[in-house]
Amino acid sequence: MFSRAVRPTISLTRSLSTSSQKHAKVAVLGASGGIGQPLSLLLKNSPLVSQLSLYDIAHTPGVAADLSHIETRAQVSGYMGPDQLDAALQGCEVVVIPAGVPRKPGMTRDDLFNTNATIVATLADACARNCPEAMICIIANPVNSTIPITAEVMKKHGLYNPNRVFGVTTLDIVRANTFVAELKGLDPARVSVPVIGGHAGKTIIPLISQCTPKVDFPADQLSALTLRIQDAGTEVVKAKAGAGSATLSMAYAGARFTFSVLDAMNGKEGVVECAFVRSEETECKYFSTPLLLGKNGIEKNLGLGKLSPFEEKLVADAIDELKGSIKKGEDFVAKMK
Repeated sequence: MFSRAVRPTISLTRSLSTSSQKHAKVAVLGASGGIGQPLSLLLKNSPLVSQLSLYDIAHTPGVAADLSHIETRAQVSGYMGPDQLDAALQGCEVVVIPAGVPRKPGMTRDDLFNTNATIVATLADACARNCPEAMICIIANPVNSTIPITAEVMKKHGLYNPNRVFGVTTLDIVRANTFVAELKGLDPARVSVPVIGGHAGKTIIPLISQCTPKVDFPADQLSALTLRIQDAGTEVVKAKAGAGSATLSMAYAGARFTFSVLDAMNGKEGVVECAFVRSEETECKYFSTPLLLGKNGIEKNLGLGKLSPFEEKLVADAIDELKGSIKKGEDFVAKMK
């Protein structure tokens, strides 16, 4: 039985030092952006990646040329514009999608919807046509809607595999680990907090009661900590004062999740990560929980585990908003021509 507290296979340094693994072709769609560039750098630096295919609507040749000078084995190729999208995806085993517009001060994830929904639908369609068996890792917000969009587009092609489509919520886990470690004076690399639900505001549900190592907080501090984890994206947007959103921490989190997927594809056992996926664990069609990953994607959904009364209320309070975001994504694809 796998412990729910298994620390996901990462530590990026551990992944970077792995050399005896199969080597995969990974695509980054949105590679020239604020998340895409540092994410591509981390992927280029990993021996898990043999080919790195970079796509964006502008500047990709320069990003690819820059990264190609790094003394690691991954071969980098750059593709720019809609005419080169299909070529960028051919033969890819993992596709990571940070494409889309970032949040700006005062902007909610919902405000991003119309622009990013169209972008994600277009990219999901291209994945269905060119690499239908690939693991698809969606970073583009709002994840609570972009995962249903991806699923519905794949269904239109008759190619949807719920075990291979992930909404990357890893940044919520990374933040929870960091904030708990700061409060308790712990090494953040040794803290593991599952975060379930969705990837926006109150749908982000950190399970502090399931933290490893075990930690306890007074009720008021627990509430404040939970709210900080839920609002951490806004914290960064405000701190950058109009200059962007969480790009560097998101790139780290996206790389961490991608390395876990690659490790599992390579046969490593006990790889556990949370992600927003098709789910039967609650009344929502999609829900983030810890997942045991394997060679073919999700091997087992590890579920919610035992929740505290405080956490049970957080889940109950999140359901309606999550359902609305999911329906919004499904309706968007239903209305597409």
